[in-house]
Amino acid sequence: MELSWLVVPVAYVIGTFPTAQIIGWFVGHDPTAEGSKNPGASNMFRVAGRWAGVVVLLGDVCKAAIPALIGLWLGGRPLAAAAGAAAMLGHVFPMKRGFRGGRGVATFGATCLVLWPIVSLSALALWAVLVRVTGRASVGSLIGSLTIVAGVAVTGRPGWEIAVAATMAAVVILRHRENVARLLRREETSIHKGS
Repeated sequence: MELSWLVVPVAYVIGTFPTAQIIGWFVGHDPTAEGSKNPGASNMFRVAGRWAGVVVLLGDVCKAAIPALIGLWLGGRPLAAAAGAAAMLGHVFPMKRGFRGGRGVATFGATCLVLWPIVSLSALALWAVLVRVTGRASVGSLIGSLTIVAGVAVTGRPGWEIAVAATMAAVVILRHRENVARLLRREETSIHKGS
């Protein structure tokens, strides 16, 4: 194995960095005990306000974007994809926290922004519109993730890139299974309320 591929396990470790819990400590909120109990930007926005949510979002984006960019520099697109995916898995399934982490939206989006910037920016715009209109981050996250997969496919990227996008999107959707159930029951609450 080339030494450059060591960036992948390092990326997983970086992904486990508990951004939401650290910011929550500073602002006096525990995202794992309040709101949706999810340690992510949407829940921090909900329980601690806009700025706390923005800081967590930026932190989670950096956790995946930086390893992906380093991977791109060291080994091209395959290593970038592997590093970004590893960071996302570290965020979603952190070993030191019993594999209970965030839902992976920001880390997925950050990896995609490195690999497929135009597709990702389009999906981000759609996410913003959907969240604004519906008041539900889960709706934007689910549809935005599927949009990225479709965008990667229609822009003619290689099959392995489509597979990477689809697999990462599947993790996001899996982590939103409770949200999907609430949406089907019309019980999913606004991002401005606890859920």
